[in-house]
Amino acid sequence: MTNPLAVFDIDGTLVDSRASIFRAATEAARDLGLPEPEYDRVRRIVGLSLHHALHTLEPTLTDAELADFVAAFQASFRRMHEEAFQEPLYPGVMDTLRRLHRDGWRLALATGQNRRGVARNLAREGWAELFVSSHCAEDGPGKPDPAMLRAAMTACGATPAGTVMIGDTSHDILMALNAGAHPLGVAWGFHTIEEQQAAGARHVALDTPDLEAALDRFASAA
Repeated sequence: MTNPLAVFDIDGTLVDSRASIFRAATEAARDLGLPEPEYDRVRRIVGLSLHHALHTLEPTLTDAELADFVAAFQASFRRMHEEAFQEPLYPGVMDTLRRLHRDGWRLALATGQNRRGVARNLAREGWAELFVSSHCAEDGPGKPDPAMLRAAMTACGATPAGTVMIGDTSHDILMALNAGAHPLGVAWGFHTIEEQQAAGARHVALDTPDLEAALDRFASAA
């Protein structure tokens, strides 16, 4: 297959944002006088658009209270990054991205982050030239709706059969299936291997060499 498309999630797949997302959810809950959430509850909502995620976390909030919760979460993130904080990449991720790009893969991003978060990540050294396009929840329906993945395929001139979605949550896996793309999970992020397999992941990579091997198999078989 010529020039396959690999679409990557960001949080929990490329970037280790476990601590920052949990901190933002905790600080936002504290600011609003809500019970501080346990990490296990927070990790399950990662990947959804922020509004959807926080509504899932606190479903009894009124619309106005939910808007305040979203604003408090965003304010916490802004404070962290004003302190020159940057979430680290997972080990081996940059080498994998460079290798795929060198081998002729087209690369794109599909994330539950807002456009500000996407821009912050694309400012990382070397990222801007790697990705053909980026798509986020602000562009339209969030995961698991297939809209942003379909937008990535359109932007990159790819077909569903030639596209693989790489993510760490069941939301990523379901989005891939909804778009007719190949669903590939990673084991180092927010959702467990079992949760991703239950959603329909064809494979859940244990590390970046395993991920590269799975992508090689996809490229050779398609």
